[in-house]
Amino acid sequence: MIKRYEVPIISKIWSDENKFNTWLKIEKCVINYFYVSKKIDEQTFNLLNEKMSFDLNEIYEIEKNTKHDVIAFLRAISLNIKEDSVKKWIHYGLTSTDVVDTANAVMLKETNLLIIEAIKNLMKELKKKAFKYKDLVQIGRTHGIHGEPTSFGYKFAIWYDELNRNLERLNLARKEVEVGKISGAVGTFANTGLKLQDYVCKKLKINSSNASTQIIQRDNHAFYFATLAVIASTVEKIATELRHLSRTEVSEVSEFFDINQKGSSAMPHKKNPISLENICGLSRMIKAYSNVALENNDLWHERDISHSSNERIMFLDATTLTYYVIERLTKVIANLNVYVKNIQKNLKLTNGLIYSQALLLKLLENENLSREFVYDEIQKIALLCFNNNLDFKSEILKSKLADGLTEKDINFIFDEKHHLKYINDIYKRIFR
Repeated sequence: MIKRYEVPIISKIWSDENKFNTWLKIEKCVINYFYVSKKIDEQTFNLLNEKMSFDLNEIYEIEKNTKHDVIAFLRAISLNIKEDSVKKWIHYGLTSTDVVDTANAVMLKETNLLIIEAIKNLMKELKKKAFKYKDLVQIGRTHGIHGEPTSFGYKFAIWYDELNRNLERLNLARKEVEVGKISGAVGTFANTGLKLQDYVCKKLKINSSNASTQIIQRDNHAFYFATLAVIASTVEKIATELRHLSRTEVSEVSEFFDINQKGSSAMPHKKNPISLENICGLSRMIKAYSNVALENNDLWHERDISHSSNERIMFLDATTLTYYVIERLTKVIANLNVYVKNIQKNLKLTNGLIYSQALLLKLLENENLSREFVYDEIQKIALLCFNNNLDFKSEILKSKLADGLTEKDINFIFDEKHHLKYINDIYKRIFR
């Protein structure tokens, strides 16, 4: 991950030092199983536990010759052990990906806990905004065009609800990707037995694979990275909406802008939604990685290594970017400027045309009027108002459509609060 978007706590999880430490932990779990199952004696067990260690630079040096990182690691952790009769038990019956895939599962678990925490923090900020602006009436837009009144806070509630579903999806994906295997070179357990894998995975607090080849099957990872892509799409969706509402012509919200911040090298007046734009750009990267993960499921026979090269990049980068965009959006939401007067002004921009459906439905209470007739008559008046900047309510009152309407009916039709009458009930469904 480039420094600009690095998340130190995640970089530490995926660092070479932590990776090799996790590999060592797995090798020691295997040795421990050999001891409890009486495959090795206590002296051998103690010697292995005491002497198995590594120096990072030694691994790098050995790998220059071996061109194989796992073999380099194994030789490095064996350097302090002189007795061949003891050394032989290191990696006994295992294949490289028994260690690599199992370690990746451990590191993904650590990373997932951070992502979950980040999602929950974002949800807290969305919930605050949802309740703060629950009763603020805003124009709802469909196709980018003014439709009917809605609640500004309801936007945040909907996003909260979607993120809650994403948490459920991520927990499902975790069950599949936080999975280890110690099943040998082609996954038959021929040289390890089934109990070793279960023992190691239990020690590491990850799931034990039901079946594997030389590797954990990559449909697990495809589902996981697809889930990250869905999370990214939600984050991007929120950012896109706030970007639209930030446009000069709309000006209902804006990002916090620091006193020393600059918006343009050419135009001193500019205050751009740079965080939201950044989030949208990085979300595209996260979604792109899901396609790579899908391609990785198509491997030759019991395994080839065409997946390995991109996973060395993807595991760190996709998880880092997911965490990063969630955290950045959380800060935007927490410090969001909301321009209530502009929201109220925009609500009146169409001179009341947004109440056309309320009028339609009220008129249809008259059994003598057909929907087609009422619709067409309202549309004629609406187009007249739109083209000539006329007040919709005034024109309706002048028309024959007003003949059957009482003053109470008119007040009901053009009451913006009518559109929020169920908002409390909706919130009860979301915030249980």
